[in-house]
Amino acid sequence: MSQSFFPHRRVFPGLSLMFIVGSWFLFDPPESMAASKWVGTWACAPYAAGTNTPPAPYLENNTLRQIVRCSIGGDTLRVKFSNITAATPVTLNSVSIAVQAQTGGSAIDLATLKQLQFNGSASVTMAAYAEVISDPVAFPLTPGMNLTISIHYGQCKTASDMTHHYGSRTDSYLLAGDQTQAATFGGAVVIERWYTIATIDVLMPDSAAAVAVLGNSITDGYGLHGGPNNKWTDKFSERLLANPATAQVGVLNLGIGATLLTTSGVGRFQHDILDQSGLRWIIVFYGVNDINAGLSANDIINACKNLIAQAHAHSVRIYGATITPFKGHSYYSTAHEAVRKEVNQWISTPGNFDRWIDFDKALRDPADAEKLQAAYSNDWLHPNAEGYKLLGASVDLNLFVGGDTTFAQADYETHFFEPECAIVGGNWEIQTDALASHGQYVMVKTGTQSLNEAPAGAESVIAVPFSIDTVGNYTMYARLNCPTYNDDSYWVKMDDGQFQMYNGLVTSGWEWKKFNTYALITGDHTLTVAYREDGAKLDKICISNADSAPTGMGEDAENLCDPTGFRHSIAKPEGYALEQNYPNPFNPTTTIRFTLPHAEKVTMSIFNNRGQLISNLHAGRLNEGSHQFVWNACDLSSGIYFCRVYLERDRIYSRRMLLIK
Repeated sequence: MSQSFFPHRRVFPGLSLMFIVGSWFLFDPPESMAASKWVGTWACAPYAAGTNTPPAPYLENNTLRQIVRCSIGGDTLRVKFSNITAATPVTLNSVSIAVQAQTGGSAIDLATLKQLQFNGSASVTMAAYAEVISDPVAFPLTPGMNLTISIHYGQCKTASDMTHHYGSRTDSYLLAGDQTQAATFGGAVVIERWYTIATIDVLMPDSAAAVAVLGNSITDGYGLHGGPNNKWTDKFSERLLANPATAQVGVLNLGIGATLLTTSGVGRFQHDILDQSGLRWIIVFYGVNDINAGLSANDIINACKNLIAQAHAHSVRIYGATITPFKGHSYYSTAHEAVRKEVNQWISTPGNFDRWIDFDKALRDPADAEKLQAAYSNDWLHPNAEGYKLLGASVDLNLFVGGDTTFAQADYETHFFEPECAIVGGNWEIQTDALASHGQYVMVKTGTQSLNEAPAGAESVIAVPFSIDTVGNYTMYARLNCPTYNDDSYWVKMDDGQFQMYNGLVTSGWEWKKFNTYALITGDHTLTVAYREDGAKLDKICISNADSAPTGMGEDAENLCDPTGFRHSIAKPEGYALEQNYPNPFNPTTTIRFTLPHAEKVTMSIFNNRGQLISNLHAGRLNEGSHQFVWNACDLSSGIYFCRVYLERDRIYSRRMLLIK
């Protein structure tokens, strides 16, 4: 099947590029750093609990024992805990892991009990909207093992925004006090939910990898109960483990019930899917809720294209699964069925997804292709237990053999800019909004309009300088908030061209709007935005030759500014952070900040866009905290450069920098 490639981020010939994450780049590590890597063996998608908060005695100062089924095994693991939806901190006083006893339930094999640590401490506090990863721990995790995770909580507010996953389909056990060392949880309150836990990674050889599944309630196991190994992804994992050619493939289930591909799926794709360790393949089994919500086939297909673009920009293969029938359920109508068929036709057309998995064919009734077979139906929308088994059995294991995830490298290139950090004329004002990228947007002063022609003078425009590496057609997008038809227009021009009027850009909140497409040559350019109507709010600009529009707040901008003149220090960082250099673009010096959660050996190097080493800024051990480096490029020509940070084991990060002289 032919491959398709729609990246959001430029792939540079000559670079050993493996993953691109927004404006963060993961490159092939040197051989000395590639002996082993982290690969996901279990995961769930964290989201806010809403009304599904835990019952009395609640989590605060008490212990919750949760059971998960891992896929691949290993001798060293780490666990990620999530508070990503909560506005208040959560303290984990202590956390233990153990093998679930053969008797099942809350019982554990005490001989396997291990306590996790966090930067050498038994306890850790997750800040609001934060996640933490435990220190690596030696643990004999065998393939398919049921692992218990017992958390003795400290501070933990019971609230609708607390982080959980509803569809555990297996029991968790809540007891008062610190019970992390207990062999069993007799008398516990039983909850069929997961709280706080997010992922488990194992240290594996380079040949190992993970497949992550993005989906809704069918992937999340709607209708199943009584154990951690009954979803279709568990059956799929069992087959992978039993096959020598795929025995080192981890399976990560990131399904969330009652969600839409076009909203939740696209919005959480980066965090829930692309950020998984050792990711090599993705399965997308999504869309039936979108159909019921009245979305068109084009809406669903465009969302799929967005995911394909992001996956390919990470050199990850992405497979589409056809949407299963639902005649007999309230979702069904002839119009909805027409949308399902159109989407499935697109999914199964070569050149769209890398490959496709025909779940529709696996479950449909031969006598009525619009219905599930009765033997596999729960409610004519969701499969029953036998239907889930059949889904897991219908996936072709040959799709997960080998390590080929390299795509034909096309010259796609995308640039993001913050207008408030560009050259802003005096008639514009910089406003703040927590929902805006970087917390700020630009709006012309109230009462300032130019309806019939573009205003003259530097005070009336925002000038955005940028540089293009690849000749071609580039589309401008802007993230706008234009509440009414009286404040929804701009004048825009590229380089020395004529201003064009763009009207009718009214939005519902912050939205990306498409402007013009320009034929650009390699080199420097300037985009100029002038006001037309006051009240139109401009948050972010994207210029791209890819064929999909940005989503959310877009990627990190190349031109970040710091109008306050200072940055908040980080007393104890929760994770690694390579900030965008400041200023950017720069001439000839720029500052680079890198944050470490603990002391570690670090190499920071500068490369040009041909992959040639320019300079080593640092090589050696750095202590925990934030570190600042200044790079002087006075002897170099204008162009794109990369700051690349190599850490111990397989962590490698990079930032794109633009030197303009």
